[in-house]
Amino acid sequence: MANDYYETLGVGKGASDDEIKKAYRKLAHKYHPDKSGGDEKKFKEINEAYQVLSDKTKRSQYDQFGQTFSGAQGGPGAGGFDFSGFDFGNFSQQSGINFDFGGGGGFDDIFSSIFGGRQGRTRRKRGQDIQVDVEIDFLDMVNGTEREIHLRKRNLCEQCKGTGGEPGAEVKTCPTCKGTGQVQKTTRSFLGNFSQVSVCPECQGEGKVYSKKCAKCGGEGRVRTDEAIKISIPAGIADGSTLSLRGAGDAGEKGSEPGDLYINVHVRPHPKFNRSGQDILSTEHIPFSVAALGGEKEIETVSGKITLKIPSGTQSGEVFRIKDKGISEISGRGRGHQLVKIIVDVPKKLSREQKRLIEELGKMEE
Repeated sequence: MANDYYETLGVGKGASDDEIKKAYRKLAHKYHPDKSGGDEKKFKEINEAYQVLSDKTKRSQYDQFGQTFSGAQGGPGAGGFDFSGFDFGNFSQQSGINFDFGGGGGFDDIFSSIFGGRQGRTRRKRGQDIQVDVEIDFLDMVNGTEREIHLRKRNLCEQCKGTGGEPGAEVKTCPTCKGTGQVQKTTRSFLGNFSQVSVCPECQGEGKVYSKKCAKCGGEGRVRTDEAIKISIPAGIADGSTLSLRGAGDAGEKGSEPGDLYINVHVRPHPKFNRSGQDILSTEHIPFSVAALGGEKEIETVSGKITLKIPSGTQSGEVFRIKDKGISEISGRGRGHQLVKIIVDVPKKLSREQKRLIEELGKMEE
């Protein structure tokens, strides 16, 4: 029995688009075949499920028909047709025709021919997407930064330029399909003769073969190599955001479209600063005397130290706003502020003189 796409991604049927996307990224990162402990079969199942559930039309069809709908796996019953209630025995008696569904080219093959149609030449496989995680400091998030990512991935074979043939090798018409890229199988049934067209297994739909495969890539048109890719991380990026580089994933089969590279960005916590939207939150302690009489306090911001004026009578818990010392909008249009919360430190131990002065102050306030 085929896997349920929702179960494959670990989400419920009422999951939102964001929940589906988040689940896919997490699982794809976990099972990517290039990672230690990866699982290529599981990775393909995850990608198949995401391709359907991330498309509103395909998801709607899947919810209605399950994996028999044409956008999922196709095959018998594609498009939601159900022949389980069709009484072929009664039909046979009325028509006087006997049906034999045993042996080769059975009922499933017949209807896969009807509803599958002629496929034409195969569409070469697009390269796989790659996901990586990058961790940056809080200040790098504020100011923007660059990182160099080292990957081992499939790249276009330089020797054959992705063709799969040894340079100088003779290009011949495929002897199996005679250059059409397709092979045809005819099935006889009670409905007549049906022709099923499929991709030629010899040339994989190309219609041509090389007399000698490329010695470097073995005819695949791509090889695994180490590559360093520089990425630019914009100022103001949120923790958990994902950047994408189109075409920076695995090379496709024989020169087809490459996959994409997805970079999941994680921001390390800062010992002093916290983020709230585009604002930066911090806390500063001042002595009781400065809170009562006023004064100045040197504080740290993401762009250096500044002096903050403390007015007399400042209460513990008051928040001061330092304009434009926050985080830039990722679009570059505007910047947040730094919000400084003041904590007044009341001394736990007082000298006799300090106690006398505070007592006198208390009497003056009466």
